[in-house]
Amino acid sequence: MNKETNDLTWDNFSKVKMAVGTILEVKDFPEARKPAYQLWIDFGDTIGVRKTSAQITKKYKKEDLPGKQVVAVINFPEKQIANFMSQCLLLGAVADDGEITLIKPDSAVHNGLFIS
Repeated sequence: MNKETNDLTWDNFSKVKMAVGTILEVKDFPEARKPAYQLWIDFGDTIGVRKTSAQITKKYKKEDLPGKQVVAVINFPEKQIANFMSQCLLLGAVADDGEITLIKPDSAVHNGLFIS
């Protein structure tokens, strides 16, 4: 591990709230600077449905995403992306070529479960 990446404290990490949710709806996002989708993700009764945008068009077809469970950071402030307000940050592994693979549980779990 590169020593430059060891500057996160346990206290800082404990402030990041990550949860599992199920993608409900996906739309094209032509206003985005880079190819992206708009997604609505259900994080269960306590957290609710949050929306976000994601640059995952290279690896994922829009019609294949609804019903997939994913992991997202849910406690960032909202962020304006073009004409769309993002309410969470979808997590993925980024390859050298920029292609993103979504991070997801390997079996179904309840929406809203926190990652620890």
